[in-house]
Amino acid sequence: MAAILISGAGRGIGLALTQQLVARGDRVIALCRSTSDALLQIEGIRIITDIDVTDETAIQHLVAQLDKQPIDVIVHNAGVMTFETLQDLDLQRIRRQLDINTVAPLRITQALLPNLRAGSKIVLITSRMGSIDDNSSGGSYGYRMSKAALNSAGKSLAVDLKSAGISVGIFHPGMVATDMTAQQGIDASEAAANLINRIDQLSLENSGQFFHANGDPLPW
Repeated sequence: MAAILISGAGRGIGLALTQQLVARGDRVIALCRSTSDALLQIEGIRIITDIDVTDETAIQHLVAQLDKQPIDVIVHNAGVMTFETLQDLDLQRIRRQLDINTVAPLRITQALLPNLRAGSKIVLITSRMGSIDDNSSGGSYGYRMSKAALNSAGKSLAVDLKSAGISVGIFHPGMVATDMTAQQGIDASEAAANLINRIDQLSLENSGQFFHANGDPLPW
């Protein structure tokens, strides 16, 4: 039975991960800005609300709530996506995506290092839209930049935490039908099942590598 912390657990992929991990017997700490009816229906989880991942006070509150409780897996799932073109370059939206998608996972990881130990895992839910080699359509400046930067942070974390025995997964869930994608793509439950397989197979040997949730390696 693993202790797994999931950000953005109130809906979408985070909710599906919570449901499936609890069903198999793991202990889930569900983080969200505000809870959802679906999350409240899951028995045996711990819900910590009012977690704005960009708010330093909220992160300090999280640290205090956990009180150095050992965590086996941190899943950085909270994220945001907007679409910018070169003609509609909204810099405020771009900065927001960088803050939520890139800076927040790094900040939270640093804050929760005392809760991790040898064998713990850090999981970054990223996107192949963060792949520079795979970019053939352009646009989406904020999201692409934020996910490329998150991938880079994940690689550095894998290097920096290897000596502590902590592995880092950089996983693209696929195109998933959530509010973020206007309900286009595979079902969140399918994506969650694939991601759980990747989490289970994550080790120091494949730490810091960029994978599709189906197991395929992805180009940087």
